[in-house]
Amino acid sequence: MYVCSCFGVTEQQVKEHAENGACTPRQIASACKAGTDCGSCVRRIQGLLGRDVCPRRAAVDRGEPALGPVAEEGEAVSGPPADEGPVVLPEPVVPRRPAAVESATPPSSVAA
Repeated sequence: MYVCSCFGVTEQQVKEHAENGACTPRQIASACKAGTDCGSCVRRIQGLLGRDVCPRRAAVDRGEPALGPVAEEGEAVSGPPADEGPVVLPEPVVPRRPAAVESATPPSSVAA
């Protein structure tokens, strides 16, 4: 059965990509383009992936950071110390528009 009619991607193809390590709709999209055109198949892809397939999702369910290293069961992972405090990002740089330049030629006079 087709999951993505825009690119002709089937359920079986999505499952194969998931078995090969794609565990989010974005990773499926990178593998086969499904979900990158109209987007109507993204929820179906999420349903096919399920809740327990992705180790990152399982880490979040355990209260661990999703983007940090993921440990396999019984494996220790070293990471940054927990007492570093919040990450402070610099203020974004907003480019300024150049000031309007006055025209060198005077406006034409209107004949009365």
